Amino acid sequence: MPSWEYAPAPESRAIANLKPNYRMFLDGEFVEGGGEPLKSINPATEEVLAEVSTAGSADVDKAVKAAQRAQDKVWGRMPGAERAKYIFRVARLIAERARELAVLESLDNGKPIRESRDVDVPTASAHFFYHAGWADKLDHAGYGPDPRPLGVAGQVIPWNFPLLMAAWKIAPALACGNTVVLKPAETTPLTALVLAEIIQQAELPPGVVNILPGAGEVGAAVVGHPGVRKVAFTGSTDVGKSIQRSLAGTGKKLTLELGGKAANIVFDDAPLDQAVEGIVNGIFFNQGHVCCAGSRLLVQESVAEELLDKLHKRVATLRVGDPLDKNTDVGAINSRAQLTKIQELVASGEAEGAKRWTSPCPVPDKGFFFAPTVFADVSQAMRIAREEIFGPVLSVLTFRTPDEAVAKANNTPYGLSAGIWTEKGSRILWMADKLRAGVVWANTFNRFDPTAPFGGYQESGFGREGGRAGLEAYLDV
Repeated sequence: MPSWEYAPAPESRAIANLKPNYRMFLDGEFVEGGGEPLKSINPATEEVLAEVSTAGSADVDKAVKAAQRAQDKVWGRMPGAERAKYIFRVARLIAERARELAVLESLDNGKPIRESRDVDVPTASAHFFYHAGWADKLDHAGYGPDPRPLGVAGQVIPWNFPLLMAAWKIAPALACGNTVVLKPAETTPLTALVLAEIIQQAELPPGVVNILPGAGEVGAAVVGHPGVRKVAFTGSTDVGKSIQRSLAGTGKKLTLELGGKAANIVFDDAPLDQAVEGIVNGIFFNQGHVCCAGSRLLVQESVAEELLDKLHKRVATLRVGDPLDKNTDVGAINSRAQLTKIQELVASGEAEGAKRWTSPCPVPDKGFFFAPTVFADVSQAMRIAREEIFGPVLSVLTFRTPDEAVAKANNTPYGLSAGIWTEKGSRILWMADKLRAGVVWANTFNRFDPTAPFGGYQESGFGREGGRAGLEAYLDV
């Protein structure tokens, strides 16, 4: 058989137009913040990419007041058809600067360039396109004859999809006539600040969107500001609970999209080769840094051995390495802190008796990398079956009957997503009705579209984002 040599295919980092310094975006201008500057790190090389100014408490107050002024005087009064023109312009500019944004996202976040190029950036643009279409149709959204904007939306986003989460939050808020104060994640602020450049380039009125980098205290100040009428948070369950406690009794609208421990369920009649691809996409996409990742694989006992054998062979072919290499399948873990958490939970799985298999793929010596890992012989009591690992680690459990599959899938405090693999349509519908999960995929996994609502139950949060249902959180109905 011929031997195929691997040839690296790196994307040029020069395309990112990386600057040594980035400033926060407040009231239409890029200004220095009152907080301590932070350094953004490339997780693949551990080098400092840029220094970023952060907001102080006075900056948060200025941003909220600027957003309120813009909402009262310009944006909230503007006809929906006019707002749509601005939002469409943002969508087009994201598409025009797609290559730059993709390279910058991979540098700052660690995800493979083919994911940021083919998923994150196009979907971010699509969210602005989709929501621009709603801006003049809110009377027909099913929320009454005269839905009105709430005012200032305070939004806090995570580090796993920095640009996409910003679009996910900002686009519906603007379409509904609200203005925005957004805090990007501390470790990944760069594409949000380039999005601010695009917003400035699109000539949105000053104050309509404000982007304030910083650590947790900046997010807390945004969430707690009395001028904020709507809070949207995506992140950890612990922080979400803290936000919910702090807002109790304030009258602010709140949506929370939190952690997950999704079950990916494979029946004995499933097309196993197709299922293996879905399993790999479900847990190793974006290094497993996905709240709806299929991190618990439930396999019917009669096909478990065959499926695991196929899965090991497929996972062994995944390339781990330079995120800017177009052939890379699994990039860098976003931070040393997250890598340490993954290592600790993996060690707990071994200590509790699960059977560990780790891909023999080469792993770079420098940077925050972790080879794809699969645990067999996992019991429901183990930490790796209960806790969100947020990394490229899969726990495999077995079941005999559909009822047992439902019981095991629902045996979690989370409820964000699930996957079903079977050739029987009736079984898909029966399972989807039984599973306590906000999103249920059938014979696929990790498919997203701006027209489809996304959100969870239980400790995965509440409220929906995307689609017509996602508009309600930004409207006074």
